[in-house]
Amino acid sequence: MQSTTYLTKGSRTLLFPDFLPVKALILGALLMGGSTLQAQQYTRPAWKFGAAAGANFNFNQGLTQQLNSNLTVPAGFNHGNGVGLFLGPVIEYHRPESSFGMMLQAGYDSRKSTFDQITTPCNCPADLSTDLSYLTIEPSLRFAPFKNNFYLYAGPRFAFNRTKAFTYQLGINPDFPDQAPTPAVDGEFSNIRENLISMQIGAGHDIQLSSQNSKVQTVLSPFVAIQPYFGQNPRSTETWTLTTLRVGAALKFGKGRKIPVAVLPPATPIVEPVFGFAVNSPKNNPETTSIIETFPIRNYVYFDAGSTAIPSRYVTLGKSQVRDFKADQLDVFAPSELSGRANRQLMVYYNVLNILGDRMVKNPSANIKLVGSSEKGAQEGKKMSESVKTYLVNTWGIDPSRIVTEGLTKPRIPSRSIGGTRELDLLLDGDRLVSIESSSPELLMEFKGGLDAPLKPVSLLAPEESYVTFEVDGAEEAFSSWTLEVKDAQGKIQNFGPYTEDKVSIAGESILGKKAEGDYTVTMVGKTKEGQTIRKETPVKVVLWTPPTSVEGNRYSVIYEFNDAKAIASYEKYLTEVVAPKIPIGGTVTINGHTDSIGEEAHNLGLSLARANDVKGILERSLLKAGRNDVKFVVNGFGEDEKVSPFKNKFPEERAYNRTVIIDVTPAK
Repeated sequence: MQSTTYLTKGSRTLLFPDFLPVKALILGALLMGGSTLQAQQYTRPAWKFGAAAGANFNFNQGLTQQLNSNLTVPAGFNHGNGVGLFLGPVIEYHRPESSFGMMLQAGYDSRKSTFDQITTPCNCPADLSTDLSYLTIEPSLRFAPFKNNFYLYAGPRFAFNRTKAFTYQLGINPDFPDQAPTPAVDGEFSNIRENLISMQIGAGHDIQLSSQNSKVQTVLSPFVAIQPYFGQNPRSTETWTLTTLRVGAALKFGKGRKIPVAVLPPATPIVEPVFGFAVNSPKNNPETTSIIETFPIRNYVYFDAGSTAIPSRYVTLGKSQVRDFKADQLDVFAPSELSGRANRQLMVYYNVLNILGDRMVKNPSANIKLVGSSEKGAQEGKKMSESVKTYLVNTWGIDPSRIVTEGLTKPRIPSRSIGGTRELDLLLDGDRLVSIESSSPELLMEFKGGLDAPLKPVSLLAPEESYVTFEVDGAEEAFSSWTLEVKDAQGKIQNFGPYTEDKVSIAGESILGKKAEGDYTVTMVGKTKEGQTIRKETPVKVVLWTPPTSVEGNRYSVIYEFNDAKAIASYEKYLTEVVAPKIPIGGTVTINGHTDSIGEEAHNLGLSLARANDVKGILERSLLKAGRNDVKFVVNGFGEDEKVSPFKNKFPEERAYNRTVIIDVTPAK
């Protein structure tokens, strides 16, 4: 074991070099420079006032023929266009950091136009020009979608008629060129609407003509707006409408607020927190004994009281993670707080839905039945099983027709017994579950069938030697979080974290990649609760872990139903055909029986020993049939003893896995 330690204890004060004149000169220059720069800076104004001017491109549609009570022309005018002037003041409010603002334009609005020439029934050309003008008030909501100088605006238009003149000219029939010309008729339209309410929508772009060094800032804002025809019928009779495209620019002025000069606070000593930093990078030892652990997977998913959702302690994946899931690399998808064999087994169990989904994808002919059991009734149990089905269908893409769901009040193999009075709440938790049932051998243990058949076991090789351990002693008190910078000899930096705990382990392969070994500089970067950054670095050599040339040990587990020692018979074929042949000549088999914490302590002690002896008997008979009597057996029954119990007893799945016999097979030394 190789370990490099960089340890810092005690408090230190970071001081500047003791050159007061130099420090004063540098600090003074910085202050003066900062003051000169910032004293000239002003904010962009929120309120702006100015004027807008533009051209109204007016387009006539509809029919007008009776110009007033005294004049009705021989034929109606339909289409036309013209250009008029828009001119008026503008007020705008828009905070630069916001997307929204307000605008108000008001002023003179000309809707001059000329209708297309028509021919009257007398074959005479006729022309009509209009001179409509309004006093307009246009409030708008301004929106800058990108929080920059481009903006959109929209709002109502209130128009009050000022002029309504027209000029009508009837021309000479070209067939009679000597005919005396008809004088033009000047008049005013009748039935003119005095007030119009319409709308507009437009876009503009602010061009800053002043720098932020000026208190009074000028903005030129070209704009374009469309005022559609609806609401713009000039007359209350006939069908004449106007559509206007306005193109123009606004010149706006505003006063900015002086940006206050930043006053540098006096330099204060930085007190480092007390902590220690150590890196442990184990050497690779191909001859180190490793153990392959085979974990049984319980075919139950336990649910929390009052909920039909899959509990958060089970690992659920997103669709993008499914393609990376591998049953032999579950540490990538591990729940939190993993350490030791017990939690590695729970890591396997908490991936039960992903292991099931993976196997169903690889075996498209396999079908399952999900049976939910709840003390609230079969309907509640059905909802629980539907939650599991939804996850398998939506995440793993399983065809819904391959999954059947059912609801029960209690499971087919209940923990509660009739007349029982003790620890009913724990027994109730153990009966609130979804059972995964299948007759497909691809999903289940090949040595066991029936409705209570567990899923196939998973084997993991989990050496601690494959991890580099980083320990920051006192990190929880010293830092709000800390990260790691790992720099190789070529200067390439990898970042890990942030972390809050004192000790973390990172797989050597994550650091080395495809390299066999490498020299690195590891920098711990801590963020204190006061916002300071503390850095400590140390060199470390990392060697890629490689598996040993021969596996020297195996560990197996078998699990039982509640308060039952006879269920071990269902594992007899597994113990006979899988475990017994792997026992080396002269080897030792240590068999440890355990129970959960439910029930009398003395009863549980006897129950655990009975289970262990059942396993011993099955293995002995199998070895004798093979003509072997060279194996040493060590049998222990630990009952519910929490000091040696594989798991805690907080959750029903932990209690289920405590009803177990653990078999360690080691070679002769």
